Amino acid sequence: MKLRAALSALVLLFATAALASDASVAFDKLKTLEGSWAGKASDGQAVQVSYRITSGGSAIMSEIQGHENMISMFALDGDRLLMTHYCAVGNQPRMAGTMSPDGKTFTFTFVDGTNILSSQPGHMQRVTFAIIDANHHTENWEFLTADGKQEHHELFDLQRQK
Repeated sequence: MKLRAALSALVLLFATAALASDASVAFDKLKTLEGSWAGKASDGQAVQVSYRITSGGSAIMSEIQGHENMISMFALDGDRLLMTHYCAVGNQPRMAGTMSPDGKTFTFTFVDGTNILSSQPGHMQRVTFAIIDANHHTENWEFLTADGKQEHHELFDLQRQK
């Protein structure tokens, strides 16, 4: 019985370490986006996005310009990879991220947020980053309206600027 309890504790310890490792691996992979990106939004409008590693390597800042100016911050929170999006509608949704097994797709899904009010049109519900190659990635932003029934999608197709 003691052996079974010890083995269970050991398995739990390794599972917890693996989860923390997954978040750290995902965070390090997101750091490869550092730099300037340009492309088009779904409506054909030009968009520029920059990624900057900051705070001693503990955070990544993304700034969207040209299609609503917005900032998102990425950071580790224990065994989770979190993103806080400072939206043009005036709220700040937080989303938890996961990375696909191949390390090329990151999906961030709404957890909670600040200033999410019924008087606003809604909030970002999900964003997916797909790394096509070192110089090309897409961002698919999904906005949930205040009534919770309708989502708007915005796709950015971005190329790294030299």
